[in-house]
Amino acid sequence: MASLALTSLYLPSLRSRLPNSESNARIRCSSLRSSIPKSAIFGSGVRTSFHIPSSLSNEAKFVKPGLNFGSSGRNLGGFTVRASSSSSSAAAAVPAPAPQPWQGAAIKPLIASIATGIILWFVPVPSGVSRNAWQLLAIFLATIVGIITQPLPLGAVALLGLGASVLTKTLTFSAAFSAFGDPIPWLIALAFFFARGFIKTGLGNRIAYQFVSLFGSSSLGLGYSLVFSEALLAPAIPSVSARAGGIFLPLVKSLCVACGSNVGDGTENRLGAWLMLTCFQTSVISSSMFLTAMAANPLSATLTYNTIKQTIGWTDWAKAAIVPGLISLIVVPLLLYVVYPPTVKSSPDAPKLAREKLEKMGPMTKNEIIMAGTLLLTVGLWVFGGVLNVDAVTAAILGLSVLLVTGVVTWKECLGEAVAWDTLTWFAALIAMAGYLNKYGLISWFSQTVVKFVGGLGLSWQLSFGILVLLYFYSHYFFASGAAHIGAMFTAFLSVASALGTPPYFGAIVLSFLSNLMGGLTHYGIGSAPVFYGANYVPLAQWWGYGFLVSVVNIIIWLGIGGIWWKAIGLW
Repeated sequence: MASLALTSLYLPSLRSRLPNSESNARIRCSSLRSSIPKSAIFGSGVRTSFHIPSSLSNEAKFVKPGLNFGSSGRNLGGFTVRASSSSSSAAAAVPAPAPQPWQGAAIKPLIASIATGIILWFVPVPSGVSRNAWQLLAIFLATIVGIITQPLPLGAVALLGLGASVLTKTLTFSAAFSAFGDPIPWLIALAFFFARGFIKTGLGNRIAYQFVSLFGSSSLGLGYSLVFSEALLAPAIPSVSARAGGIFLPLVKSLCVACGSNVGDGTENRLGAWLMLTCFQTSVISSSMFLTAMAANPLSATLTYNTIKQTIGWTDWAKAAIVPGLISLIVVPLLLYVVYPPTVKSSPDAPKLAREKLEKMGPMTKNEIIMAGTLLLTVGLWVFGGVLNVDAVTAAILGLSVLLVTGVVTWKECLGEAVAWDTLTWFAALIAMAGYLNKYGLISWFSQTVVKFVGGLGLSWQLSFGILVLLYFYSHYFFASGAAHIGAMFTAFLSVASALGTPPYFGAIVLSFLSNLMGGLTHYGIGSAPVFYGANYVPLAQWWGYGFLVSVVNIIIWLGIGGIWWKAIGLW
């Protein structure tokens, strides 16, 4: 107690003798311990430490008056104050907190996206184009650049594009968000929810192991089994989004997982990347082979009749498409296998292992049976929906309702499907902007400009039609829907092709086929694109790059070999 009293007696004296700049410094007693005998505190030279400001060094040590600790000490009221580096060493030993990483947009891609929009915004508006249409084009292209470079996730980029269109009064709020009422984005989102149940119940693994046991000795054989299975279902299910998302995406994901190819762990190229890209690119081929394989195909047939008064029947369509279609279904998987190969190409033990896995799984569980029954119900409604007056998205909602009511899939799991909601957002945004480009007259202006340009070249009908075909095909980069593209440009291009000497029926058939094949260019050009791209196995740059490569191959096959076949059956 005497030592504590003495310490408290000296504190005021010490504080008053500190320099003015340090007069408010906090002094803290750190080493007095009640367990030390009173007589030992000062008599034994035990030091009492107080925290002194940095101008007096990091720590001052107070010792018994009269004891000499060298010239480094300072005498303050009978106490010798001596500097120590122990505190500074301790402080230095504590690492500074790491700065928080930037979690916002990637700056360079963001600048590139914004710069694209600004530059086009201030380009003089061409004659015949409204100011609103040109502004929307600037925002649309800026959004596309953002989707390619990805300064933010795709849904966020699309939302920024919609926000810019509303902020600049280019679109009203209801117009900008109108496509969220379109059935196609919702059908794609529902497909992801189905995939969740397919995998969760184990039904996906069971079917995947069956496929592997039959075709899994090679990756190429496995791929072809999926490609031709999808082509066989194509004429019966008139929605490519339903086929891709409701049936084949869950199956392909299960196959990838069963073969050890997962997203995010570096094994994407083991099998998944090639398989996803192959199934997508062949889905656009199978859609082009039958009148009932894609929802927009009947629109092409209707516009053909309205323009040239000739009918394209189901048999006529299939007969013209069968040869180039089958060749494309064979060539495209093999091409991708060469240029974008899976790292695992042969696995002779896979069928045996798959059969062992099936034995371990045992009989189907209750949830697997419910999932299988729901899938059959949904597919049945897709096949016979036209007769029953039930569209594809309604059938999918009914199927999901069964899964939710039975607990096979929970709503919390649906909410956790971030990719589904992200895809719904960006796909709906692009549909809305592309749709209003058409409504504002930009697509009509573009079609008329192309028609005047090609018509004024004075070329043969074959060369003129070739130019028209390429312009029609690659203008699909500006469309998020095959139906929108057909509705906007099909009639104008068919009319000009006919006027330039192209056999009208031949021109209509070719444009109808290309209206499907062009969907393979991007990750938003046809209903199956967001489904397979959303699985996240293939980076966006590779998706677009291989999409362009396959488009060239398809054009060569369909116009080259297809042209010979069409000549043989008398189309021209």
